[in-house]
Amino acid sequence: MLGVNLMPAFGPPTWSVIVLYGLSFNLALVPMVLTAALAAALGRFLLALGFRLLGGRIKGKTRRNLDAAKAALERHRRGGIIALGLFALSPLPSAQLFEAAGLARVPLLPFTAAFFVGRTISYTIYGATAKGIGESSLGDSFRHALTSPLGIGLQLLTIVLLVAFTQVDWAKRLGGGRR
Repeated sequence: MLGVNLMPAFGPPTWSVIVLYGLSFNLALVPMVLTAALAAALGRFLLALGFRLLGGRIKGKTRRNLDAAKAALERHRRGGIIALGLFALSPLPSAQLFEAAGLARVPLLPFTAAFFVGRTISYTIYGATAKGIGESSLGDSFRHALTSPLGIGLQLLTIVLLVAFTQVDWAKRLGGGRR
């Protein structure tokens, strides 16, 4: 599961792996959920660190935009952490969110901790639900997640949103003025 969460896009969602393991094997729910949430958090943390390294190459207007986004997040840290926790409860792809966090150089430990808590809750729901669902093919589920028009569209949309995030003049939009 760690490898899936290191992928910058188009990886199968961790929740689908949990559901499939829950359907295919008689695994204890709590260790499965904690392992999955830890793998997801560590994988996304490492992904964000990789993008932080790439962010050092970003200059000019894009760098200023990212710095303004970071400043706004730091001013409203509690709201940002709560929003991340709620986001982590959803099945939405999180790779691009962590990529943006890495590019913006936001503090990753609190960001990742909120993500871990949210994913622990959502993965518990998915894992418990899987116990009550019939059998499914692991290959078919992965193939569907990777090739369904909705899955592809959602991945492409989040990539576009990541690029758009770097182009927004956050200082102007959030009332911080120009530097």
